[in-house]
Amino acid sequence: MSTSGTDTLVARLRTAGCVFAEDEAALLIEAADDAEQLESLVVRRIAGFPLEHLLGWAEFRGLRVAVAPDVFVPRQRTGFLVEQAIALGRQLIRVEPTAGSPTEPLIVLDMCCGSGALGMAFAIEAATEGVPVELTAADIEPAAVACARRNLAGLDAHVFEGDLFAPVPAELAGRVRILLANTPYVPSAAIASMPPEARDHEPRVALDGGADGLDVLRRIAAVATEWLAPGGHLLVEESAEQAALAVRVMRDHGLSARVAEDDELGATVVIGTRPPIGGEIA
Repeated sequence: MSTSGTDTLVARLRTAGCVFAEDEAALLIEAADDAEQLESLVVRRIAGFPLEHLLGWAEFRGLRVAVAPDVFVPRQRTGFLVEQAIALGRQLIRVEPTAGSPTEPLIVLDMCCGSGALGMAFAIEAATEGVPVELTAADIEPAAVACARRNLAGLDAHVFEGDLFAPVPAELAGRVRILLANTPYVPSAAIASMPPEARDHEPRVALDGGADGLDVLRRIAAVATEWLAPGGHLLVEESAEQAALAVRVMRDHGLSARVAEDDELGATVVIGTRPPIGGEIA
């Protein structure tokens, strides 16, 4: 495309409210096979379709994660949850004192997995540190499960479709060391005020957390001690305003709990831990 054509495209995107119009224009040009396809992509982007759905992928922690229409797009701030999980995973893995290698894989469950981005990033980053991961993922949305299976195909992961723990193999009960749960946490009444990219193009079940946004967290916390190994961790993303209540929910169900925050990303993660055998709830 000529410079003038690119400038015109950028101007169209900027007028439509695209904050990063130059970057989006470059990505759309790269994704299109010809001028006709480019115009189709631009028209849909201007109409409010998520850029990631048009491209077929989202960038997450340096990875290209496949996404598709009706699939939740992983948010950049959620990378902080993965960072926290990786740090906890380092502490959990046991290392042979002589061989210097882990004795067994870290069992990780990615609940409400969407595209599988969190589990994917965790497993790949853990592997770079020599930590083997046995990854299982689950989601209720068929489109999300299809995406997760694509993204996790090379990681020997198992992806299940169903409501929360219902499809997860019972053999994992009491053995999960890291439970990633990017649950929906937008209060129902706030859905209408969300950006149209999310409100109109992502599944409501991936956004709507009930009256106070914590309905799904309550369901997970209620059975978390049945699935977590002693000393295992549950990590969820919440808003800063919800964090104190999320901590209380976890503690009410037998987990110790704390809050981690990243002001730069605007990320809040609540971490619940099943006490080790004989341990105390903090």
